[in-house]
Amino acid sequence: MKFLKKITTNKIFKFFTNRYVLILLLFTIWMLFIDENSFLNHREFNKEIEELENSIEFYETEIKRNKKMIETLEDSNLLKKFARENFYMKKDNETLFLIEFDTLN
Repeated sequence: MKFLKKITTNKIFKFFTNRYVLILLLFTIWMLFIDENSFLNHREFNKEIEELENSIEFYETEIKRNKKMIETLEDSNLLKKFARENFYMKKDNETLFLIEFDTLN
């Protein structure tokens, strides 16, 4: 009994058993963890937004690089060179030899 009386007279216990403090604690726990719009969900959404923004930047730079390549390939000689090097295209009277190097060493 003395122990229980000692706990109930403690200032900290009185503070946390106050109905307003209890309601505030329940509300914060609810908003941080349980609610559909909780802090944890917002944190996940912010990470996803950041990843999407990074991918947008990546694709914008790729678009710029590809536009520059398209501008350079408007010359027919450069277009033929690009097709030969990247797609192994050849003329009718040519023979194409592919040399592969062993890259394990």
